[in-house]
Amino acid sequence: MTEMLGKYELRHVLGKGAMGTVYEGFDPIIARRLAIKTVRLPSPDDLEAQDELARFKREAQAAGRLSHPNIVGVFDYGETAEIAYIVMEFVDGTTLKHVLDKGERFPPAEILRIMEMLMAGLQYSHERGVVHRDIKPANIMLTKTGEVKIADFGIARIESSSMTQAGTMLGTPSYMSPEQFMGQTADARTDLYSAGVMLYQLLTGEKPFEGGLTAIMHKVLHTEPPPPSALSFTVTPAVDAVVNRAMAKRPEDRFASATEFAQVLRQAFRAAPEPSASFGLGADVFADGEATMVAPRRPAETAREFIPPAAPPAPALRKSGPNFALIGGAAALLLAVLAGGAYMLLGHHTAPAPPRQAATSSPPPATPTPLTPAQLAANFTGTLGALPCTLLSARQSDSAVTVSGLAGAGAPQAAFTAALQSLPDRASVTDSVETLDGPYCTTLDSVRPYTQLFAEPGSTPGLSMGGLGTTLHDGDLIIINQTMPGFSGYLETDYYSNDGTVLHVFPTANPPHELAAGAPISLGDKSHPNAIGEAGAPYGADLIISIASSQPLFTALRPQDENVSDYLPALRTALQNAAANGRISVSALALVTLPKPGG
Repeated sequence: MTEMLGKYELRHVLGKGAMGTVYEGFDPIIARRLAIKTVRLPSPDDLEAQDELARFKREAQAAGRLSHPNIVGVFDYGETAEIAYIVMEFVDGTTLKHVLDKGERFPPAEILRIMEMLMAGLQYSHERGVVHRDIKPANIMLTKTGEVKIADFGIARIESSSMTQAGTMLGTPSYMSPEQFMGQTADARTDLYSAGVMLYQLLTGEKPFEGGLTAIMHKVLHTEPPPPSALSFTVTPAVDAVVNRAMAKRPEDRFASATEFAQVLRQAFRAAPEPSASFGLGADVFADGEATMVAPRRPAETAREFIPPAAPPAPALRKSGPNFALIGGAAALLLAVLAGGAYMLLGHHTAPAPPRQAATSSPPPATPTPLTPAQLAANFTGTLGALPCTLLSARQSDSAVTVSGLAGAGAPQAAFTAALQSLPDRASVTDSVETLDGPYCTTLDSVRPYTQLFAEPGSTPGLSMGGLGTTLHDGDLIIINQTMPGFSGYLETDYYSNDGTVLHVFPTANPPHELAAGAPISLGDKSHPNAIGEAGAPYGADLIISIASSQPLFTALRPQDENVSDYLPALRTALQNAAANGRISVSALALVTLPKPGG
């Protein structure tokens, strides 16, 4: 099919539901593959259908204000005489629900990775005043490249919005929080409860509460599910405690933020065994057999029937390091089991008591041997070198190390902080890593394999902002200063915008010219040396990456600007080819663009 919907081509149907149809679409103007969700416009007297249309518009409004690698992007909303439609990012993958429904199970490391990416998306959403309110496996997309993306903000609550008020019960029963069942106002902690339910299911293969609506409601309000460790031998008490806190009856007993959830979960998983396992992702898109429930408001006197008793405070969890109290309990249990096994094997004969020895004072603890510079560098590289959604560099002076570079906001930044804390105390660490808030994780992960944490001075391209620095307002010149590293070759400099596009700044000649080692790079024109343009909308965090290589990455110029999702596969192939035949080094910096003050 090649029907048109506005400026978009409708190529084929991806799925159909009660509300409408999802198509694979294409924007011929910017050559971008899309998903287009449509619903039929209801008649004015169909109040239920009008409510559905309002939720459909809210999905566009809520997700449209969010731009993050772990959230399905929404690019456009429109209406014709017969239908309304949302134009979204095309996600080539499947839903987490589809994988779970097939009986697939995930190893602990993969569960942690999924939850960290989910928490990164939620933290970004919550910081911008959007509460999803329907977090469940059916709304979590898994791409073929392993990314996690939150979809379907159809019942989201937006700060300052009066479209959804307290008293309306919204959500999917198995994943709904106590406050949702009671028709109370939902906030960010509601999403964390639902994420805790999802974590329980990932760990055990079972939902914590099953049954009809009334049965689930009663259990959510008044009972506790079995701990995940009772259903899966790979789950430790430390992970049980994380689930327990996430699913606390009272919102104030849960994690304060998605970032905290991710941090504590990572610490708990450090003590967990990691049996090898794998899973594959199919190509199904938007599969969803679990309906979101939208129930009308209930009178206040009915809601009082379900007010839960005050729950005891959730167990305190350490914000850094493993939970030693829980580990100690597990160790004691293990010793008891081993002792029992020895008793069964050796009989119950009493062993003779060892002779008493005179008490002696314990020798003072030995002073730890300082790490050599090479050992220190290896330790840091092994801990920080492969962290996802980061691009880091380190400088070493004796036993002191300064770490700089970029880390994605949310879970990546939390993972970096936790990794720093796990390094030996004998190392004096200065952290000057910037938090990068935007859809750049895939970009950073694409170039990180071609960087060295402890790179030799002068071995990476010189890249800095001139003029007004890295915070620019509308109309300010974007000035970039560049130099080649200490080898001759070619340079590729790209400007990544938070709207998902990339501008190719250099080279400008076709074919590209070889540059001398240490040569300065001239950008812009004579009237504005080194200026590549002016700051403007869309405002937010942008990213500049410069790649030096001993052979050209591309033999012909790329389009001046293109979609990042189209460019990155070509870039990864080019980097692999160039690395096989020569040297590569990478530099990056972030900048922020803002409207004019008072504008």
